[in-house]
Order: sequence, then structure tokens, then C-alpha cells
Amino acid sequence: MLGFSQSSASSQTSRGIKKKWVPEEGATLVSCMVDLHNVGTFNADMRFKAGYLNELERMLEKVLPHAMLKAKPNLESRIRTLKRDLTIVYDMLSGKDNSSFGWDKHKLMVVVEDAVWNAYITTDILEEIDAEDVAIIKNLEEGKNYHGCKYNVSLDEMDVSATQLQPLKPN
Repeated sequence: MLGFSQSSASSQTSRGIKKKWVPEEGATLVSCMVDLHNVGTFNADMRFKAGYLNELERMLEKVLPHAMLKAKPNLESRIRTLKRDLTIVYDMLSGKDNSSFGWDKHKLMVVVEDAVWNAYITTDILEEIDAEDVAIIKNLEEGKNYHGCKYNVSLDEMDVSATQLQPLKPN
């Protein structure tokens, strides 16, 4: 049986290095969020009021002073990831056609047979590819350059006769 759990990872993004969360930090964040909810100061309907991230930052600073977790981008990004992951797990356990998924209460993770997992992942990947293809086609149909160029100019329309190659300079 295959188990699915959220793992922490750091990666390079366009804005720099993404924080790698360790399990203790994640558990402490969730615990502080529960405490913040129970106090009620920042509750608004089914959400938190504006400013709750700064309060969470202060709470975490007391418990994990060396973690240096900031409201933005660290907490905001991690909460967004937790919400996304919760949605995925919820869909696995209660979504239609997902009755093969189960919950291991000792390991605290979703479990499923390998064949079911492979079919689930394949479907998910195909849906992502389809969504990317639709976005590319839409951009092309609207005359937009998919790579973010400001102008949509064909190479045939450019006068490159005066262009000369420049020799490479050694480092």
C-alpha cells in the first residue's frame, strides 16, 4: 500500500529560496492557529480577521524564536499550502469514485492500493496537462505571446540585415 503525506521541501522560485518547513514548525503553526481561533479575537464568520497573520507571527516567535517565520511570505504561503493539501486529502477520503482511499490513524496518512494511486495520479496529471494546453491555445488565439513578450512580432517582419554577431568575451 502506498501512503500519501505532505513533505516539506525547499525550492527555487522567481522570488528566491522558498522556506523549507520542518514538522515541528508546521505542527506549531496549526496549534497556534487553533489557539488564536479559541481566543476569538481574530474570528470573523468562518475565517480570521485582517491582521491575524501578524498575531500568528508574534505567537510563533515566542514558541520558535530561531525559526524567524514572517507573516508574509512564510505564514501566508504555508497556510495557502495547508488549505490546498487539506482539500486534496478531503477529496480523496470523501469525493465520489474515491472509496478505495482510507485513513491510517496510527500513521496519520491517507492509504490506498498502488494501482488505485497510480490511476489517481495519472488522472490528476492529465487534467493538469489539459488545463495547460487550454491556456496555451487561448493565449495563441488571442494573439498573445505565451512567453511573456510585450509585442507579437514575427521574425519575418524584422529587419535583421544590420545585426552582427558579437564575439564571446572570456570570463
